[in-house]
Amino acid sequence: MTELGPVAWPPAPIRTERLVLREPEARDRAAFIELLASPEVHTYLGGPRPRDELEHGVPEISERRPGLFVIDLDGAMIGMVKLVRHDAESPGRVRPDVGQAELGYLFLPEAWGRGYGAEACAAALDWFADTLPGERVVLRTQTANERSMRLAAKLGFTEVERYEGYGAEQWLGVWSSVRISPPRPTTFP
Repeated sequence: MTELGPVAWPPAPIRTERLVLREPEARDRAAFIELLASPEVHTYLGGPRPRDELEHGVPEISERRPGLFVIDLDGAMIGMVKLVRHDAESPGRVRPDVGQAELGYLFLPEAWGRGYGAEACAAALDWFADTLPGERVVLRTQTANERSMRLAAKLGFTEVERYEGYGAEQWLGVWSSVRISPPRPTTFP
C-alpha cells in the first residue's frame, strides 16, 4: 500500500451538514470493535471477526492511518470511510488501468438508512478530488449488497466490470472528479 502518497495527514476535520470526518481517537475504540465484530456489517465482507480477538488486538490508541476517517455524529463514531491508494504489490483485484485509489466504508447498523453513507463518502471524495486532482477512485462490492450498490450509483461510480471473487459476484466501479462533457451538437447552416 502506498497510503496516500504525498498527502499531509491528517487533514483538518471535514464538516458536512450533519457529520464530521476526522482522524480516529482513543474514544473510538469501542465503536471500532463493534464495527469489526458486527455480523450485520460483515454480511458481504466474509463475516465478522471474533470480539475477544478484537478486544485483545485493537490498540487503546489507534495508529495513524492516512486515508482513514472516523464518521462522527454528535460526538460519537457511527462508522468509518477510507481512501487508500494501491501499488503494484497490493493484494486484491483493483485494476491499475481504472485507478489506484479505493474507497471503502463501514457503518454501524443503527446508522443505516439515514443518508449518512452518501453524505460522508461524498465529503471524502470531494476532499480527495481537491487533494489529488484528476485521480480516479475505485469501489468494490458484492452485487448482492443492494445498499452498497445504491450508494455507489448515488456517488456517481460507473461500472467497469463484474467478476467472481470470494464465492460471490463482485462489482467494480470507478469515480472521477474530472467530468467529460458530452460533445456539443454540430449545427450546419
